[in-house]
Amino acid sequence: MYTAWFGLHEKPFAITPDPRYLYLSARHAEALAHLVYGLGEAGGFIQLTGEVGTGKTTTIRSVLARAPKDADIALIINPRMSPVEFVQTICEELGLGLPDSAEGNLKELVDLLNRYLLKMHATGRRVVLIVDEAQNLSPEVLEQVRLLTNLETESQKLLQIILIGQPELRELLGRNELRQLAQRITARYHLDPLSAEETEAYVRHRLRVAGASAEIFPPAALREVHRLSGGIPRVINILCDRALLAAYTREERQVSRRLLRQSATEVFSHRIAPNWVTPAVGVLGALLLLGAGYTVWRFTPWHRAATPPASTAATPAVTAPAGTATTGGVALSSIAAVLADPAAATTAEDALANLLQLWQGQYRAGTADDACTQAEQQQFECVSLRASLAELRELNRPAVLLLNAGGASVQHVLLSELGAESAHLKVGRREADVSIADLSRSWFGDIILMWKPPTETVSSLARGARGPAVRELRRRLLQWNNAVLVGEGSATYDDDLANLVEDFQKSHHLTPDGVAGLDTQLMLDSAIALASSPRLTRDGGSTK
Repeated sequence: MYTAWFGLHEKPFAITPDPRYLYLSARHAEALAHLVYGLGEAGGFIQLTGEVGTGKTTTIRSVLARAPKDADIALIINPRMSPVEFVQTICEELGLGLPDSAEGNLKELVDLLNRYLLKMHATGRRVVLIVDEAQNLSPEVLEQVRLLTNLETESQKLLQIILIGQPELRELLGRNELRQLAQRITARYHLDPLSAEETEAYVRHRLRVAGASAEIFPPAALREVHRLSGGIPRVINILCDRALLAAYTREERQVSRRLLRQSATEVFSHRIAPNWVTPAVGVLGALLLLGAGYTVWRFTPWHRAATPPASTAATPAVTAPAGTATTGGVALSSIAAVLADPAAATTAEDALANLLQLWQGQYRAGTADDACTQAEQQQFECVSLRASLAELRELNRPAVLLLNAGGASVQHVLLSELGAESAHLKVGRREADVSIADLSRSWFGDIILMWKPPTETVSSLARGARGPAVRELRRRLLQWNNAVLVGEGSATYDDDLANLVEDFQKSHHLTPDGVAGLDTQLMLDSAIALASSPRLTRDGGSTK
């Protein structure tokens, strides 16, 4: 696409997280220092808040990259759940094998977690719980979070908790009935949008990392980027990526302010006025841009890599040597040892090619088309998401995980099987089983899935929507519900369909909002899939 035109070796504004592109503004650097300090303290809470797209996830990834190697991480991304589900998810994220008697039993789950924490403390290890989107925690779950901090020895707390959320989290913890919880927060920081100067530095930094040697965004354009984006990093990425594509199609070597406004209008579906228009109009435009930016981020498929396909993906796998530990009779390797093995040399293209082959797709090495383009040609689609291990189990699909390989490097590995306490990875020509706890220290929730969409165009569907995609959604939900569709079915997203969606969402631990977003459609696709399609868990996962 536009990379060669501008002399870049990859897309500089891809939404997929990459530590190489990390830009620490003064605000982010200060927040990072606060959080690293809090992580070094024994127990208690750390709180990080900020508006959507201000870099909370990027900052916390940086914190975890600096976390002690003796720390085990449990990550919860969607905290809309009951206290029992919350504690059970923590246990699953830490790789604890749950007996049948613990299912739905809060006391037994807490006792199990407490025994694990005491065991880790005795061996010199620390356990960290990270809750993203924490503003969605219910008061009942927050009270359970507070009770978990009571798990302690005579000298220190056993569980370190990091709460990440939007500004509503501060309001939530400011309630009088939650003051006991708020008093236990040892470090807190709020991320503001980038200033005009920081926005300019942010854009130039990403272009420089991508290999830019010429000025693509002149100063006037950079000021326009800040005005249009409001200094929100995620919106900056979306806007600049589209503007580069627009400049390429017009064979222009620089991005102008006019081109930026046109790009913003195309992406966010409303006209963007020049900066000489009434200031109030400009403010409204920025707010609309932010809201639309979140929607685009939530449902945009993964950006393709600009590097040519590597040929190592199709080479036979080499079984990993015996690891340094065992669980359930399975020899485990450490992730560090796996990634250091020359046989594990791999690229994102290799991992995605292996994922395509799991779907019985055909991958042709050495062609101009990358793995995701080849997947599209075979009616598959690559989708980038953030998920926890519990959500991956629910999705029950193999996935490419983005692991922190140390320093600023990211390694793409294929997760092909997920057990109760271990995960099976394919990395280059090597396959290995690793413990869930080891995996949690290197993986912070970024995944790439592959699926076969039921319709040509996939978008979020809600009440009032019409068309073939709505009719297909109804058919698939009725199939999941073991019901028979009468005739073709209505093509209108009515209350009956919304109720079906809500029932499905509740049964699969999704937010029951009645909106069939990408996460709901992916989960539904897995729930009604044929047994012959690729699965992540041995038991085939649950459907209903």
